[in-house]
Order: sequence, then structure tokens, then C-alpha cells
Amino acid sequence: MRIKQIAMPVAFVAATVFFTSCQNTPKVSYNTAAVERQDISTSITATGTIEPVTEVEVGTQVSGIIDKIYVDYNSTVHKGDVIAELDKTNLLSELASAQSNLINAKSSLDYQTSNFNRYKTLFEKGLISTDDYENARLQYIQAKEQYAIQQQNVAKAQTNLGYATITAPIDGVVLSKEVEEGQTVASAMTTPTLFIIAQDLTDMRVIADVDEADIGGVIEGQRVTFTVDAYPDDIFEGNVTQVRQEATTESNVVTYEVVISAQNDELKLKPGLTANVTIFTNEKKGVLSVPSKALKFTPNENMLSKEETIIDCDGKNKVWVKEGNEFKAIAVSTGTTNGILTEITSGVKEGDKVITEFSMAGIAEDEQQQGNKNPFMPGPPNRNKKK
Repeated sequence: MRIKQIAMPVAFVAATVFFTSCQNTPKVSYNTAAVERQDISTSITATGTIEPVTEVEVGTQVSGIIDKIYVDYNSTVHKGDVIAELDKTNLLSELASAQSNLINAKSSLDYQTSNFNRYKTLFEKGLISTDDYENARLQYIQAKEQYAIQQQNVAKAQTNLGYATITAPIDGVVLSKEVEEGQTVASAMTTPTLFIIAQDLTDMRVIADVDEADIGGVIEGQRVTFTVDAYPDDIFEGNVTQVRQEATTESNVVTYEVVISAQNDELKLKPGLTANVTIFTNEKKGVLSVPSKALKFTPNENMLSKEETIIDCDGKNKVWVKEGNEFKAIAVSTGTTNGILTEITSGVKEGDKVITEFSMAGIAEDEQQQGNKNPFMPGPPNRNKKK
């Protein structure tokens, strides 16, 4: 019994202290931001591969053994320079055989031409039959056709001999050397690649894979920045030059190739590097804007003092300003947003101060916005609401 008599006064004193402290007006502060002109941009990210704008695979159209190689990796070449030669022994033999056959065909044609002219004269005088005349004419025609065939064979053999000398098709740098001296190359259905030559390493491009969800906002001419792991502190710039229509599907992910220009005057960008790309799909310079969170702010009645009032307005988007003890809502029209800043096209002017958020000592802002209250706190004082 004595324990109860002691406990009850203690509980009463604690409750009295709690309610007394809760009756104190909480200290509320408001953060504001000025309406000012800023640059707003929206962007998408992707990854891509750096490659030369012009890259040529050099091959051979004839089979044979590589006899000489005159270039190596990173060699600078000019159009027409000899970069390799195949062994020409068999090709020279084929040319000699074709030329010999051509000589024989020419002798046969000369004989059949003379024989046909003689039979033609005799036929016109009625000294030989029609069959003899037609037979002589047929042999002449066949000899003429055989001579033409042998001429083509000689030309083909000469061409193949020319293919044994590999020349650079463009000015550039040798990126890859696929063969060594003494190696046999076989030209069958496909032309074997011997070298890869890039025309100009100061003019590169990025082939970026853009997700199907983002490709709708990408158009030619948009500004692009990208980085590579080789130079993490450098930011390279370019522009979208082509949006390819062909889709690529891999692991149920659909992407589209976007071609981006990349100047490489310092030769830092190397073929094959992975680029982390940012494509600016929308950019606006010097537009009136406010922090996006200002459009989400709404005064909390529970946080207002007795003297403070709220003056609301109609509008899909609105910002709030505080004039003395009045919180006034201003309807605004919005434009581009990047999530942090939002363009304001009408409703406020440059220099106006708008409320972005408020805070109260000891209570988190998210709890304030949701209206969470201690059940022991007194209700809000009566105030006039105006519209």
C-alpha cells in the first residue's frame, strides 16, 4: 500500500512536466531559394567502343606463301606503298604458260584466217562445195574465239601476279598485322585478312549502345561528353552523327547503335577503349528556374504559429513565398526539368524568393511533411484560411 502511495505522485509529476514542455511553441525555420537564370539539361548514359572513322582490312585474292613483309604494328603508310609480297614462283609459271598458249592460239588463228580466205575465193569461183567452204569458216571462227580466250587467260595471270604485291589502299597507320613471313595464306570463299589500317587516328568515333527506353530522345547533332578508364580525369566531347535503325538484342535487352564523333588531336583515344558516354538530350541556357523541391513544398498547418496564415491558390504547379506572417501560393507554369532544377515559364520573376523546405528542431522533415504528431502535443491553434 505504501508503494502505491509513493508511485502515484511520481507519475503525476512526470505527466505534468511532459505536458508543460509540449505546450512550448516549436522553433520552425524555412529555407528559401531565389528564382534565377540557370542552365538546365537532361541526359542519358550509355557505354560504347572507340574506333577509327575509316578502317580498312587489307587482304589477298590469291593463295601463296608470304615472302616479304615491309610494315609492322603502328607503321605509317601511304596509299600505294608496298607492305607485303607473296612468293611469285607459281604465279610467274602460270603467266608464262598462259602467254605460251596465247602464242599457239595466234599461230592457229593466222593459219585458219589464211585458209578461210583461200576457200572463200575458191567458193566464189564455184571450184569447191558449200560444205568445204562452211567447214573452213567454222574452223576460222573457232580459232578466233580460242585466241580471245587465251588473251583473257594471260590478263588473268598478270592480274594474279599483281595481287602478289600487297599495297596500302589508304594513307594511315597499321593497327594489326595478322601474318608473318613464311606463312601460307589460302584464298577461298573469303579473302584472308593480312593487315588492318586506320586512316586517321586524330578523327575517331564512339559506337555507343543506347537502351531502347532512351533511344527516342537521341537525335543527330546533340552534344556528348564521355570518359575512358585510361584517362579518368579527362572529359572528351563530341556530337551525335548518326542514330542507326538496326536493333541488337542480347539477353533480352534491346539496344541501338549511336555514332558519336570524337576528335583525338592529342592521340589519347586508342581503338578499342571503352567509353562511358553521356548524351545531352535537352539543353537550355539561362532559363528562369527554381529547385524542384520548391514545387513539392506545402505549408504544414501544425507548424504555424497563431499569427501565421495560409493563402492558397488554384494551379497544377505552385510555389510558396512568405510575406510577413502570410504563406502565399503562386501558380506557375513549368518547362524542362532535370530532377534538381525546374524551368519556370510564368508566375514568378527573377529574384523572387520561394520556400524550398522547412525544418523543426528534433523532428525530421519527412515526418513534418507527413503530418506525424506526438499524441500528447496540443492541436493547432485556430487561424483564418484565405483563398
